[in-house]
Amino acid sequence: MAIFTGAGVAIITPMKENGDVDYEAYGRLIDFQIENGTDAIISCGTTGESSTLSHEEHLEVIKYAVERTAGRIPVVAGTGSNSTKEAIHLSTEAEKLGADGLLIVTPYYNKASQAGLYEHYKTIAETVKLPIILYNVPSRTGCNIQPETAVKLATEVENIVAIKAATGNLAQESHLMALADGKIDLYSGEDGLIVPLMSIGGIGVISVLSNVAPRQTHDICAEYLAGNVEKARQLQFEALPLVDALFSDVNPIPAKHAMAMMGMCKATMRLPLSPMAPEKEEKLRKAMKDYGLL
Repeated sequence: MAIFTGAGVAIITPMKENGDVDYEAYGRLIDFQIENGTDAIISCGTTGESSTLSHEEHLEVIKYAVERTAGRIPVVAGTGSNSTKEAIHLSTEAEKLGADGLLIVTPYYNKASQAGLYEHYKTIAETVKLPIILYNVPSRTGCNIQPETAVKLATEVENIVAIKAATGNLAQESHLMALADGKIDLYSGEDGLIVPLMSIGGIGVISVLSNVAPRQTHDICAEYLAGNVEKARQLQFEALPLVDALFSDVNPIPAKHAMAMMGMCKATMRLPLSPMAPEKEEKLRKAMKDYGLL
């Protein structure tokens, strides 16, 4: 059974000017998402700057998301690491905190083999009962889950149920879905490819765009799932200039600047991330205005 269908937000982790997590702003963002139709909160994913949170902060942010969401929609916790042992710790703790599912990115930098990836995910999955979404984003991790490996995991490990695909390779994802024969749920990991991936069997998106446009992102998925393919396609096309602006710098830098433009939080992020260059920020502001968000 799917953890969710539709649009899940890869929610940012707002921070105060001194770099501390801003829980007051985080609560506002979670409520904003739920009030505007978002189907799931993905807390402490890579968009949530999980790599610069301490273990204690990481788990506290997940705990807050679960408590603030209060069962209104599922909360999926990002618990990946390039250390299997560390990923197990984060995953087991997130389960105790009440998360509804886990999003586990491929180990970064290690460049594990396919055999290593299989053992990594299988070992983590065996320590928890929660459903797990594999996260495949080779451009950021240097590691690509091949379709055969993803299908083997979904077939042989009961609680590995889905994959977030951010390869940009539609041929690979088509091959995956052909091999899977319904054994794995597919979520788009790229806001510019929501409709294309849903056309090959995807059930939604884990979205950066949803941070600033939750209703619109939800509607792209909802229209497609309702059979209104042309409407979904048009909504996808309308969002493309903003999607382009949101990825004109390293994620989540533009998303944080966009949320600050909307008065939702500060644009603060932790090093090594740095503020947008003025010309990129102006492009983002124009795209936000053109999309009706400012």
